[in-house]
Amino acid sequence: MRFQVPQFIEVEDKIFGPLSFRQFAYLAGGVGLCVIVYTYAGFFVAALVGGPFLALSVALAFVRYNNQPFSFLLQSFLMYSLNKKLYLWMHRAPHASKKAARSVPAPAKPYVPKVAANKLKDIAWSLDIKESMYQSESEVK
Repeated sequence: MRFQVPQFIEVEDKIFGPLSFRQFAYLAGGVGLCVIVYTYAGFFVAALVGGPFLALSVALAFVRYNNQPFSFLLQSFLMYSLNKKLYLWMHRAPHASKKAARSVPAPAKPYVPKVAANKLKDIAWSLDIKESMYQSESEVK
């Protein structure tokens, strides 16, 4: 029995003429917002307020940057802008030699806690699946 394997799964289906559903939704939202603003506020305010929203909806529908939709670029920009950033600065003395300034300090050895023999034995028993650590030693062997 033969099965057909989809070939172009990354291409969106065209539902509304030459537009995909996502493109149609962006354009319908932008045009709808412009119509609502025009209805309540007039042409001048609609051009000032609705124009940028219409431009954003056209960009979301059609613009691709680095072969990615504009919505991914906008999402990345907003996440970068709104999240906290960590800036690190290593202070160097102004009179330090160039060799000392270029040298990288050796990484510190990680701290390894000491485990007592009794504690290690208890942990080993608790990880054992077949027997319980609460049994007495005489029952185990």
